[in-house]
Amino acid sequence: MFKKIANSYRLSFSGLSRETWLLSVVILVNRCGYMAVPFMSMYITQSLHRSIADAGLIITLFGVGSVLGGIAGGYLTDVWGFRPVQIISLSISGLLFVLFGMINDFTALCFLIVVLSFFVEAFKPANNTAVAAYSSPQNLTRSYALNRLATNIGFGFGTSVGGILAAINYSLLFWVDGVVYMLAGMLIMILLPAAKIVNRKVSDESPEIIGQSPWQDGLFVKFMVIVMMYMICFVLLFRLVPVYWKEEMHIGESTIGILLGMNGLVIALFEMILIQNLANRRPDSHYIILGTVFSGFAFSMLVMPLIMPVILAAAAVLFFTAGEMLALPYISTFVMSRATETNRGKYSAAYSVSQSVAQIIGPAAGGFIAAHWGYDVLWMALVMLSFCCAAGFGMLFQAKMRLG
Repeated sequence: MFKKIANSYRLSFSGLSRETWLLSVVILVNRCGYMAVPFMSMYITQSLHRSIADAGLIITLFGVGSVLGGIAGGYLTDVWGFRPVQIISLSISGLLFVLFGMINDFTALCFLIVVLSFFVEAFKPANNTAVAAYSSPQNLTRSYALNRLATNIGFGFGTSVGGILAAINYSLLFWVDGVVYMLAGMLIMILLPAAKIVNRKVSDESPEIIGQSPWQDGLFVKFMVIVMMYMICFVLLFRLVPVYWKEEMHIGESTIGILLGMNGLVIALFEMILIQNLANRRPDSHYIILGTVFSGFAFSMLVMPLIMPVILAAAAVLFFTAGEMLALPYISTFVMSRATETNRGKYSAAYSVSQSVAQIIGPAAGGFIAAHWGYDVLWMALVMLSFCCAAGFGMLFQAKMRLG
């Protein structure tokens, strides 16, 4: 069985360009340093002794900066190119992470988190453009898959180490994060100074055709609203649940890091094989609905009697990870299926907006509910929200089938 899995991975990633592999190495290093953000809410509550509502505000402001950074990063990538945008955004992000860990004034942190998230998010559209530029057209999907694999391995390692560092001193999270971000920027300068672009050539003879706006696609807009609600659950699992584990379930920071790291490692190990085995067995909509149901099961683990807190926490992560592996790939597929070659960028941008809005609404609303009515009310609300998303997807896809 293990040999079969190894052969599947070998075939999946053979034939990719050297630059694609080098870029994935950079992403792996970068995500290994992604340890401060998952522990941001714990830093605010445990180290700075602020309320859970203040932690929710910080994470919400992180979302605001992310929206602005994503827009600016895409624009600057078109103007300057993906390489300088990646280097500048990584380098400045590293410096700001170090600065964030040195400031204790909450008002200053609120301003700084917007600036920090701006540069962190500005890296993503430049990096996505780089993946496409370094890949041949026939290998584009597999190049993105390699990038996602590196991201999840790095995330799993980073959050696990981050838990250990948080148990020692929260300030270490920001120092290590800052150094790793700057190292990733240096690696792009060293490994990819003048990489050959292997992407398709664009003809200058045919003018660009402007496709339909996604906001005029009624079915797609309804789909994005439900996706946004599902992403609220996604955001809160990684932003407020760790605080609950620490304060109510009395789980240590190092264990919390391992629990969060399980998500990335499980995805890195099993997602591609899972998707490959599920291909053409059932409609994509089946897996999207099932994934959101699993999200509800995950949050239900948090309201069970605290007999074995670590076991319940691990079950919550595994349920949610299973749901994520089922839902997110097929959500992306649906987004692209609604688009044409002339408006895929617009549809992708709309998908990003739904995720960013969830990152703004989720932590603020979640922190408010937890502070005023308690965590149990919040988790039950997320259980109901997950099941409502499943029902909403089901009705939406049934309507799609009736309309043909």
